[in-house]
Amino acid sequence: MTPEAKVKKRVKEILTDLGAYYSMPVTGGYGRSGVPDFLICLRGRFYAIECKANGGKTTALQDKHLADIRGAGGVSLVIHEANVENLRKELQHDYECKDSPLSGEGYEHR
Repeated sequence: MTPEAKVKKRVKEILTDLGAYYSMPVTGGYGRSGVPDFLICLRGRFYAIECKANGGKTTALQDKHLADIRGAGGVSLVIHEANVENLRKELQHDYECKDSPLSGEGYEHR
């Protein structure tokens, strides 16, 4: 399993444990390139997560999608090995503090 696949697997486990609805869009064929790895609805809020590993950086197209989601009122995050274990706490905190976007240390908001 690749390092990024390990991050995605852990994200799926956390989202499932929290009872979130999530989808992992297919970008080939009829899909849109650059769409985040996870589109999530949790307790009435919309989240998008792009997973990276080994210091991987988001592309310009991924950054645009993440910015568009934030502009529409959603929360967009880049999750990697160093912050994946904090994801559960941050999602729970975000729900409890609805008026403020996620601000956890180590998260990249795009």
